[in-house]
Amino acid sequence: MKSVFSNLYRRVMTWSRHPRAVWILGGLSFAESSFFPIPPDVMLAPMSLAQPRRAIWFATVTTVASVLGGLFGYWIGALAFDAIEPWLSQSHHWPAFQTAQAWFERWGFWAVLIAGFSPIPYKVFTIAAGVAGMPLIGFVLASLAGRGGRFYLVALLMRWGGARMEALLETHVDRLGWASVALVLLLVVLQP
Repeated sequence: MKSVFSNLYRRVMTWSRHPRAVWILGGLSFAESSFFPIPPDVMLAPMSLAQPRRAIWFATVTTVASVLGGLFGYWIGALAFDAIEPWLSQSHHWPAFQTAQAWFERWGFWAVLIAGFSPIPYKVFTIAAGVAGMPLIGFVLASLAGRGGRFYLVALLMRWGGARMEALLETHVDRLGWASVALVLLLVVLQP
């Protein structure tokens, strides 16, 4: 049980070197921005570690695909919200969606930019932007700035760390993984 994260880490590093990894990264980035729960960082970081010279290219692919996926989420909110509202209102994303709507009323552009950069579920904000009828150019610019800022930062940090970072992560990945699980459980227990 102790080596769960080590095994997963080695598998992800193998996938990140696969010849079609860039296509998978692009697809994951698109899907995460509108409906998929796994963030593209899980592919971007190991790919940038495995191939540091291509880290900027990987960040570019991730950013462009994520913004295109964000436009799909925007379209869902603008044209198909009535169809997904019953599901959304019953999901654990509903409170985040309501928060996103309130943020749009107050901050608009800045809400999308912050959601794009932070671990807040960006997909909720893309759909809410469409529901709110946020001007498309503002949405795209905020998405490019927020998502690009996040993904280029991840790629550059991994590029900077390179082989040293990869070796360090491999050595400590199990401790980091279990610490993350403990932190999530603690947050769940402390949640009001």
